[in-house]
Amino acid sequence: MTSDFEAQLRAVSLRVTQPRLAVLAALHENPHIDTNAVIELVRDAHPGVSHQAIYDVLGALTDAGLVRRIQPAGATARYESRVGDNHHHVVCRSCGAIADVDCVVGDAPCLTASDAHGYVVEEAEVVFWGTCPDCAAKSKAPVFRQLGRK
Repeated sequence: MTSDFEAQLRAVSLRVTQPRLAVLAALHENPHIDTNAVIELVRDAHPGVSHQAIYDVLGALTDAGLVRRIQPAGATARYESRVGDNHHHVVCRSCGAIADVDCVVGDAPCLTASDAHGYVVEEAEVVFWGTCPDCAAKSKAPVFRQLGRK
């Protein structure tokens, strides 16, 4: 997989460095993770990489189009390596879990603005909000009020 990441970096004229490879690997294995989780994963494997270096790598990879930064309303920014396909997301209101939602039909953009105000629309971003299966199951679990029952 490292050779794939090296090819991706070279294709966008970025130098191949261990921090960049480590960040790409972390995002590939853990879609929709926040900056702190990226830092933790990268520093576990490469303790000498600074927090600032990881922030810089995330910025460079996002600017180069290798990484997508998403930030649903009221949530911390998350990063993913799935780019270029105009997919959307579903977010759990309870736990914050995020999952990908493929574009419903057609090419990017999936949606057509009723009035684009002269803009050339290149992408449509939709966030679906709801409750994930785990949280839904927990909310349906029976609750026993301090009666000593388990």
